[in-house]
Amino acid sequence: MAFFELDGPRAGANKPDSLVVLLHGLGADGNDLISLAPLWSRFLPRTHFVSPHAPFPCDMAPYGRQWFSLQDRTPERVVAGVAAAAPILDGFLDAELERFGLPPERLALVGFSQGTMMSLYVAPRREIAIAGVLGYSGALVDAAQFGSAVKSRPPVLLVHGTADPIVPFERMAQAATALGDAGMAVETLACPGLLHSIDEAGLQAGAEFLRNRLGAVLSA
Repeated sequence: MAFFELDGPRAGANKPDSLVVLLHGLGADGNDLISLAPLWSRFLPRTHFVSPHAPFPCDMAPYGRQWFSLQDRTPERVVAGVAAAAPILDGFLDAELERFGLPPERLALVGFSQGTMMSLYVAPRREIAIAGVLGYSGALVDAAQFGSAVKSRPPVLLVHGTADPIVPFERMAQAATALGDAGMAVETLACPGLLHSIDEAGLQAGAEFLRNRLGAVLSA
């Protein structure tokens, strides 16, 4: 596999006690989600936030990045795309933890859409459970085979708009069922009338989830 050195905009503490990695959606880049850092830093003042640009140029637009192609949306091709990008993200997470001298238990992943799909694929396949996964408007791409691949069980919060025209709202319940069947603690939040986006309720729920997960680690 070709070598990819991911990076992107950063914010928050320079000598952190915890790390939040923000994973953007199709056609965006790391600048899309780093704007969440100032909002959440009020609750997590000792956290470093990094929002890496996905490794590939978006093949459906003349701008932006992608974790995997969605030109072919058959389930097999989507899973193959996520699986191909997973080692790239995994390597980045390892490098970031080493950079700050942090254990996996002080890492949380936050994804939007494709970023959620990547987070839900990568996190449970890591040997040591991270602090948590916060997924907005996403899906579990390998729900049918998921249980046999699980190595660790980080807690998960899924947030999804009921009127999402891009990733159907029903995908949240499908993901929650598969995650729960694999022994993972899952919370869900439905956002009435919300399209493919994040609203104030989702931001507040995400802040509480991250504070509970990373705060619990820091005070242990």
